[in-house]
Amino acid sequence: MTANKTEDTQAPRSGPLAGLKILDFSRILSGPYASMVLADMGAEVIKVEPVGTGDETRNFPPFQGPLSHYYIALNRSKKSLALNLKTEEGIEIAKQLAAGCDIVLENFRPGVMDRLGLGYETLRAGNPGLIYCSITGFGTESPLADKPAFDIVAQALSGVMSINREPGAAPNKLGLPLGDMAGSIFSVFGILAALHQRSVTGLGQRVDVAMLDGLIAMLGYLSQIYFVTGSAPQPVGTQHPSIVPYGSFATRDGHVIVACLTDRFWKNFANCLELGHLIEDPRFALYQDRLTNRNELEPLINARMSAHSTDYWLDRLTRFDVPNAPILDVAEALEQDHVKARDLVETVSHPLAGDLRLVKNPVLFDGRSQAPSSAPSVLGEDSLTILQEQLGFSRDAVERLVREKVIECGTYREDELIKE
Repeated sequence: MTANKTEDTQAPRSGPLAGLKILDFSRILSGPYASMVLADMGAEVIKVEPVGTGDETRNFPPFQGPLSHYYIALNRSKKSLALNLKTEEGIEIAKQLAAGCDIVLENFRPGVMDRLGLGYETLRAGNPGLIYCSITGFGTESPLADKPAFDIVAQALSGVMSINREPGAAPNKLGLPLGDMAGSIFSVFGILAALHQRSVTGLGQRVDVAMLDGLIAMLGYLSQIYFVTGSAPQPVGTQHPSIVPYGSFATRDGHVIVACLTDRFWKNFANCLELGHLIEDPRFALYQDRLTNRNELEPLINARMSAHSTDYWLDRLTRFDVPNAPILDVAEALEQDHVKARDLVETVSHPLAGDLRLVKNPVLFDGRSQAPSSAPSVLGEDSLTILQEQLGFSRDAVERLVREKVIECGTYREDELIKE
C-alpha cells in the first residue's frame, strides 16, 4: 500500500493513542525513535526543529531526494515545526503548545531545558496533566551527568562491548544502535505507564530515562552471571556463555546458526548429526556437562557440519526440528518471505523524494498493523498549519515570524510558500 503524505495529514491518524498530542524536542536517535513509535500508534507528534538546520540527522548521507536516510528512518508520521528557541517569541510559542499537549519529550543534556525556560516545573505549572519525558545519557543524579553521550559511549560503559566479540578479539560495538534505542524503548514504557496513572489521578509526572540505565537493564542473564559467580562474563562470539551447543557453525560453504536451548533440541541435534551416541555420553548428558566440556563437543559438531553445504544442513536441521537459521545480510533480511508475509515494509509517497520504503511498527492490534504512515516532513513544512490551527495565529502573524526568523515554513507546494 502506498500512502500519500498530503492525504494522510488532512485526517487524524487512527490507532490506540489517537487524540494524544506530543511536543517533541528530541533529535538524532534517542528520542525520535520513541516519538515515532507513539506516532505509529496514532499520537499527533509535533517535532520542534531548529530554524535553518533542523534535526542534525537531516544532513547525514546517503539521501533520497532531499531527505537523509537517517531522518527518514526515525521521523515518519510527524509534523515539523521549525522554531527558534533562542528567541523570546520562540520560547513563548513552545510554552503555548506545551499547554495544549499531553506529552513533552526531550533529550538534551540535563539543565538545558530549564535554562531555556522549558523545564518540567515551568511547563507543568501551565498544564498539571503534562507528562514530561527526559532522555539523557546518564541521568541527572549520575557523576557522569554532564558528559556528552552517544550510542557507542553508552555501549562502552554498559559492558556490552566487552562481550560482543570473538575470544581474543578487540571489543566491538553492536551493529544496532542499541544504546540510543534502549533510551527510546524504555521512555515509551514510562510514558505509557504515566498515561495510565494520569487516567486515574488526572495528574502528569516526569519520566526520567538514561541511555546507560537502559543498556544496564538489558544485560539480563549476563548481569546475573556476574552476581552469581563473582566473575564478569567472557566473550564467546556467536556462542552462548552457558548453553552448549548454541551459535554459528561452519559448513562446507558458509555458516549456520543452531540454538539448542533445551535438552529436547540437543537430542534432536545429535540425531540430526548422526551422533546420537553423544546423548548418553556422560561428558555431554546435562547442561553443565556440555558447558564444562564444550571444547570437546564443539570440534565433533564442527567436523560433521563442515562436511556438507549450508543448504544441506538448513534442510536437515528443519526436518529434525532443531532451531536454525542462515545468517542474512540486511538486504536479504528485508527481502525475505517472512517480511512480506508479515507486511513489515510499506511504501509512502513524498513529492520530492518519490516513493520511500519504510520498516513499519511491528505491533499488531486485533491482528492488524497500524494506519499507513505519512512520509517525513521537509523542515518546517507544518509550521504554518500548527500555528494557525493550534494557536490561532493569523497568516500575517506567521509571515512576520518568518521574516524575523522565529520560525521557518518549508513547503514543496509553491502556492503555499511563505516567502521571507
